[in-house]
Amino acid sequence: MTDPLPVALADVEAAAAAIAGHVSRTPTLHSATLSAACGCTVHVKFENAQFTASFKERGARLKLSRLPEESRRRGVIAMSAGNHAQGVARHAGLLGIPATIVMPAFTPNTKVAHTRGHGARVVLHGDTLAEAATEARRLADAEGLVFVHPYDDPDIVAGQGTVALEMLADTPEIDTLVVPVGGGGLLAGCAVAARALRPDMLIVGVETTGYPALRQLLDGQPVMVGGETIAEGIAVRDTGVLPLAICRRLVDDVLLVEEADIERAIVMLLEIEKTVAEGAGAAGLAALLAHPDRFRGRTVGLVLTGGNIDTRLLASILMRGLVRDGRVARLRLRIADRPGVLAAITASIGTGGGNILDVQHQRLFGAVAAKGADLDVTLETRDRAHLRDIVAALAAAGHEVRLLEGNADEG
Repeated sequence: MTDPLPVALADVEAAAAAIAGHVSRTPTLHSATLSAACGCTVHVKFENAQFTASFKERGARLKLSRLPEESRRRGVIAMSAGNHAQGVARHAGLLGIPATIVMPAFTPNTKVAHTRGHGARVVLHGDTLAEAATEARRLADAEGLVFVHPYDDPDIVAGQGTVALEMLADTPEIDTLVVPVGGGGLLAGCAVAARALRPDMLIVGVETTGYPALRQLLDGQPVMVGGETIAEGIAVRDTGVLPLAICRRLVDDVLLVEEADIERAIVMLLEIEKTVAEGAGAAGLAALLAHPDRFRGRTVGLVLTGGNIDTRLLASILMRGLVRDGRVARLRLRIADRPGVLAAITASIGTGGGNILDVQHQRLFGAVAAKGADLDVTLETRDRAHLRDIVAALAAAGHEVRLLEGNADEG
């Protein structure tokens, strides 16, 4: 007989009752446009609509609400890349519990500021979540604080599982669940609820190619992770022991996505759904875009886990998306350095419907003739086809023109 799992459906249902009224019951909405783009029916669970813009409030509220009075007086400590930090900080404040949060040094400024804004003491330490965890454990022992783990805790797992409970209540037709994976608490909790309610459910986790810890563990490989990622919320080396045990039994597959897939997903969610997703939050959609054959024809429940993204990073991703789609491009033209040439070029671009954003002359460097110049023009277009038309019109007018920074390959 198979041993019972450490978290059961009854635990998730009890968690839902305990946190009701203290966290938002976020919407699960069908997206016709994402469905068409991905070749499957897509329903999005908007956990970025939580007060702290992340699902992490669920487990944090449950865990803190169940602490005995003596533990509440001592205070709590947590390690987090940001969203668990905000969840613990907010609900500790609401419950009158002193909170300390240890965050890796790379944590986006917006998450640090918001965590402090909830009244928590923030300690920045280390370059990884593992290093932050070591410091948090040290402080817990030194100061007598209660450690609130972000994922390796049955209350946390049960609390996060309420995401799937709500999704299936709102959209029972879902046959596939796609969940981003960091330490595994959300995936494990959702898997418990979904598998119990729908035994035939396809349950898929999503990791980045730089941090495939769960995938490596399930495949019996040593964990080797690292590198920069825009999905810092799931840049986790150590999958939780408890979530791992659940995922081994209940999860069907773990897919990997590239950074470019995540960038594309962030842009699509903003442009199509008019909603902000952080890198980890967009990982589920990235999986649909990167692995379309895996989901074709299915009815997918997509967990948009959070929306806490640094505004400067978001701006960069949006501009990179415009470049990738050919809507912002840079042209280099070799021109004669004489009056009227620039006016003719700008007139040609304007007549073709392009919008010039920036113009730079280069007369001194490179293989430029004494009576010539290189002209770099950054322009805005409708799409790649429009960009090709403008380039063709410039070439037809006798200008030597080429696309810079990879646009030629894409256009």
